[in-house]
Amino acid sequence: MDRNPSPPLRSREEEEEEAAAVGDCIGSTVYSKHWLFGVLTGLMQDVALFLHEFNVPDIFMGILAKSKCPRLREICVGILGNMACFQEICVSISSDKNLGQVLLYCLCDSDPPTLLETSRLLLTCLSQTEVAVVWVERIREHPAIYDSICFIMSSSTNVDLLVKVGEVVDKLFDLDEKLMLEWIRNGAVQPLDQPQEDSEQQPVFRIVPCVLEAAKQVRSENPEGLDVYMHILQLLTTVDDGIQAIVRCPDAGKDTWNLLFDLVCHEFCQSDDPPIILQEQKTVLASVFSVLSAIYASQAEQEYLKIGKVDLPLIDSLIRVLQNMKHCQKKPENSAESNTEETKKSDLTQGDFHLKILKDISCEFLSNIFQVLTKETVAQGLKEGQLSKRKCSCAFENLLPLYNPVVEDFLKILREVDKTLAGNLEESFPSLKVQT
Repeated sequence: MDRNPSPPLRSREEEEEEAAAVGDCIGSTVYSKHWLFGVLTGLMQDVALFLHEFNVPDIFMGILAKSKCPRLREICVGILGNMACFQEICVSISSDKNLGQVLLYCLCDSDPPTLLETSRLLLTCLSQTEVAVVWVERIREHPAIYDSICFIMSSSTNVDLLVKVGEVVDKLFDLDEKLMLEWIRNGAVQPLDQPQEDSEQQPVFRIVPCVLEAAKQVRSENPEGLDVYMHILQLLTTVDDGIQAIVRCPDAGKDTWNLLFDLVCHEFCQSDDPPIILQEQKTVLASVFSVLSAIYASQAEQEYLKIGKVDLPLIDSLIRVLQNMKHCQKKPENSAESNTEETKKSDLTQGDFHLKILKDISCEFLSNIFQVLTKETVAQGLKEGQLSKRKCSCAFENLLPLYNPVVEDFLKILREVDKTLAGNLEESFPSLKVQT
């Protein structure tokens, strides 16, 4: 050969990668648009006060109001979000009614990156006590915000956006119960105080299905995001209308129950997990158990609560959580104070506030389940291992003395099924033996 061989042909994947890289360039330069955006937003954290002195928020307001360029709008909102991290600037931005209107309008944008930056900005402002009420009132005055947020939660596949929007909703509901009630009722076809049998058409509560859809989307990719959406559901159950929004719509109630039941029985705090995993899952577990307990207490006659014998799997999960909690709270053996009565009493209250919340919720839920156990269910639990001596002892340790009547009633049933086990438990808990 009298020439060098031809270079190898490029694959289709390489050509597509090159085309994508060129598409991200600024004009004919080699500078990436995403790189520039990162540099600009990072730079704003150092020069925010300087930019504020030159009325940059007003300039950006004009751009946001007129520009149709998604990336320019994203950059402007992103920079404002970084500037709002400074309290003085946040107050100034929030007090500008016109700018506030423009920013809320951005929440109805169709561009995911712009929506993400807008949500981040709103969350920053809502986290500032001085201006939070201003934004809550503005959002209340704009019904389109509710529609936009519901649409994002129910249709977006952008996990980062879903997490941030969820944080905004969670913050709004936590700040203002009145707004939460308005959003709950917003999707109702019929008033909540109207008897269900008065209308052939079932009420449709939009907020619950939307929250569930977002939770399913973030479930596998972002545990923190799932925690946020579980807390939103928990906040909904703090008001009667919120509980009704779940249980009075059969599909929503069943979907909510199935998702949460699957989380606690097949994903969180499993038997092959190290006990310390509870430290990572304590907040989301508290929310999940709280919602399950609310559904269980208010809608026990629903068929989806009976199919699959939910009582025993839930008992197993709740007791496993309480067992792991005991391990997490265990003091080092060489601690001089570990054996003092005062230290034992303060383990939960001083050691970990969130674990205490989880314990209280778990015990209340467990007591509710114990109250409806039948002789047949107890016999099955003993056969399958959900109600072994060790697990019953753990349950008693946590339920006593607050739920003493519940434990006594359970013992009465247990005597009919396994008199020996009942006697052993009475020996371990003398107070029960005396009272029964």
